[in-house]
Amino acid sequence: MRGKLQWLSQHHHQPPLPLPSTSIRQLSALSPTSAHPRTPSTRNPHLSEAFLDMAMQGFSVNFQGYDSVLTECINRRSFRDGQLVHAHMIKTDYKPPVYLRTRLIVLYNKCDCLCDARMVFDEMPERNVVSWTAMISAYSQRERGSEALSLFVQMLRSGVVANEFTFATVLTMCAGASGFHLGRQVHSLIIKRKCEAHIFVGSSLLDMYAKAGRIQEARSIFETLPERDVVSCTAMIASYAQLGLDEEAIDMFRRLYSEGMCSNYVTYASVLTALSGLAALSYGRQVHGHVIRLELPFRVVLENSLMDMYSKCGKPLCSRRIFDSMPERSTVSWNAMLVCYSKHGMGEDVVELFRLMKEDDKVKPDSITLLAVLSGCSHGGMQNRGLDIFDEMVEGKYEIEPEMEHYGCVVDLLGRAGLAERAFEFIRRMPFEPTPAILGSLLGACRVHSNLNIGQLVGLRLIEVEPENAGNYVILSNLYASSGSWEDVRRLRELMMEKAVVKEPGRSWIELEQTLHTFHAGDPSSHPEKNELFAKVRELSARFREAGYVPDLSCVLHDVDDEQKEKILLGHSEKLALAFGLINTSEGASLRVMKNLRICVDCHSFAKFVSKIHGRNVSLRDKNRFHHIVDGVCSCGDYW
Repeated sequence: MRGKLQWLSQHHHQPPLPLPSTSIRQLSALSPTSAHPRTPSTRNPHLSEAFLDMAMQGFSVNFQGYDSVLTECINRRSFRDGQLVHAHMIKTDYKPPVYLRTRLIVLYNKCDCLCDARMVFDEMPERNVVSWTAMISAYSQRERGSEALSLFVQMLRSGVVANEFTFATVLTMCAGASGFHLGRQVHSLIIKRKCEAHIFVGSSLLDMYAKAGRIQEARSIFETLPERDVVSCTAMIASYAQLGLDEEAIDMFRRLYSEGMCSNYVTYASVLTALSGLAALSYGRQVHGHVIRLELPFRVVLENSLMDMYSKCGKPLCSRRIFDSMPERSTVSWNAMLVCYSKHGMGEDVVELFRLMKEDDKVKPDSITLLAVLSGCSHGGMQNRGLDIFDEMVEGKYEIEPEMEHYGCVVDLLGRAGLAERAFEFIRRMPFEPTPAILGSLLGACRVHSNLNIGQLVGLRLIEVEPENAGNYVILSNLYASSGSWEDVRRLRELMMEKAVVKEPGRSWIELEQTLHTFHAGDPSSHPEKNELFAKVRELSARFREAGYVPDLSCVLHDVDDEQKEKILLGHSEKLALAFGLINTSEGASLRVMKNLRICVDCHSFAKFVSKIHGRNVSLRDKNRFHHIVDGVCSCGDYW
């Protein structure tokens, strides 16, 4: 293993550390009246008494005396007093043992004096595993991974055997795909040292595997832990939620809760993240109530998660109530509320909240803030205001350099306004190569505004850079169909068959009495009410035709006749979910449907007729945004 890790030492050289403002050898010149910026204005009476005893004892101060006063300095993070203790050791020529030198490293680290800590470490005549781990941890806490890993390799080469705390610290620097290879090497060392069953090491291992997307390996480690604490349980739940495996996250929480797991605010924040993905409003409300009953501290991260949950469940007013009640708000809190308004197409609310944020001296807008504001202006139909804000960014008003995503919002703003030519020119002049997302935004605008010339250029470019993305073929095919270019539609579908492009299956779900009912496009067979659902969709379609509904056959890419296309459209998952909602809810009740993809044009039209004919408020959350449909009119303005 050392041979494997030798590569690290060749690529993570320890850079020369700058000298501290007060070198250790100058400490003896300090006097009790010397000033230092980290010195508290008043000294703890216990410390004052301890320093008086040190002065009286002089050379007679022993291990216990130094240990006692250093512990007090560490607890109080008293850099100035810690320096005085260190100076006393030097002046009296006291040779502190490894333990006391390690305590000095801990002191300087806690006081954010990494250079002083490293100098103490470098001057140690001998070091044990605790000393090495304390220094490695100091670098890790400041995200200086290369120095920490280099020190870890030096420790292994020196013959010191790493312990559980060393491994747990090193694993935190192996998170993500970039550090996974190293993490596997460290894991082999852990197995060799038989430390994998330790709770700290096990939690760090499962976190490392989860952040690298290896959730099965993480789960295996979790199941083999001899004991589990709230940290390891929360790490497992959070890992599922972060990977979008929401149902697995909820199942894990239920299981551990039934086994008596004690949850903290981080656990509940992770559960809320999973419930946000499922848009499970009733369960989200239960969790909210549970947190209140347990009287858990409402930390900012938990309140942000609650805002996000209510937002993704279609309840922006609930999100705002939580936001208004927060005793303190971070930039993330403001951003969460801005994104909420943006996703719901509430452009004016976005702009007003942004104005309030700029007036708050405690927070400062960041890149995500401006992205949410620009997106909100786009979804809210406030093109001119959005363009003005982008111009202010370019002029440096917010001290935030526009990034690719901000340029993408401008393309969307121009596209929604029907200015496809201007958007196309804007893309050509961007300081970045356009991403598929930006090109896709313009292609969607060309479909809505029937701009075949630019739409064809952009669509063919998208197919070239993303040949496996079925959505690009769908939109371009719709554009060809709307302009009567049926030969181009035929060629495009042949190209799809040639490249074996398969559209991701649509999936929709609706919550009824705290149960999520899921429907798959063209396959309701897994649901016990399948026959009744198909009959209901057919009945609705026939009734809506009398009111003006015309199925949009261009949404079907299969090369079949029109009758078969209509049958395929009837099996779309959104229609099945809406039919289920109409059958199983009382007259006038609102319908809340979620979908994993963008809603198609035909299903969007179908939902509007559900709202108009049956007098239902329909809330549809698709991959991009919310569609709030009241009396047949959608908040998106039929553009999404």
